[in-house]
Amino acid sequence: MADTDPAAFASPPDELRSAAEQYFGSHLDLAGRYAVSLATDGVTRGLIGPREAGRIWERHLLNCVAIAPALPPNASVIDVGSGAGLPGIVLAIARPDVRVDLVEPLARRTGYLTEVVDELTLGDRVAVVRARAEEAAAKPTVFHVKQADVVVSRAVAALDRLAAWCLPLTSVGGTVMALKGSSAAEEVATHAAAVRRLGGGQPMLRVYGDVTLPEPTTVVEFVRERVANRTRSAPDVSRTKARRSRRP
Repeated sequence: MADTDPAAFASPPDELRSAAEQYFGSHLDLAGRYAVSLATDGVTRGLIGPREAGRIWERHLLNCVAIAPALPPNASVIDVGSGAGLPGIVLAIARPDVRVDLVEPLARRTGYLTEVVDELTLGDRVAVVRARAEEAAAKPTVFHVKQADVVVSRAVAALDRLAAWCLPLTSVGGTVMALKGSSAAEEVATHAAAVRRLGGGQPMLRVYGDVTLPEPTTVVEFVRERVANRTRSAPDVSRTKARRSRRP
């Protein structure tokens, strides 16, 4: 990191301050504390790439928080493959009315998540669940996970595999929101049929923050329309997950 002073990460850059204030409102200071954690402990523990530290606000916090206004009031949210808490912790900070389960299979990541949830005093409505998504869906009483109104993911897997993991955790009528990058349109075209086979509706491409952010957030969204029987297990998220230091 070019600048190791934690105070350097506590506030958004001047050119992003207006957008950050719009999305985080009175919780901007809390978002700043999370930014410091990501840029220091997150880097040290290998959850965020060293080169990402100086871009924490634009590439991570604002990229994630752009979808916060789209969450229904008092929604239950599951973040699949949460990694360093992106987007789950960001959404919990920006939307104090929502409850979030951070589902993550790797111990070093859940250790970090547990510490951050405690440090930010989010424990009354944010839970860390060490499990693969398919385990949490198959054994909800063991992992204390209920189907959610919204299931989110960021930089996890291709859309067909992602649908196999996320749809069983989504209430019928609920929505999967997958934060994606430049491949989003191609993935929709390639995997729309697989999403429908798994019980989802037609995947739709959405863009958030196109007015407020220098680079808007691209999201693939689809509703869980019905319960579908799965014929085979999905791959392990811990082996296919994209590097969390990359922005989708």
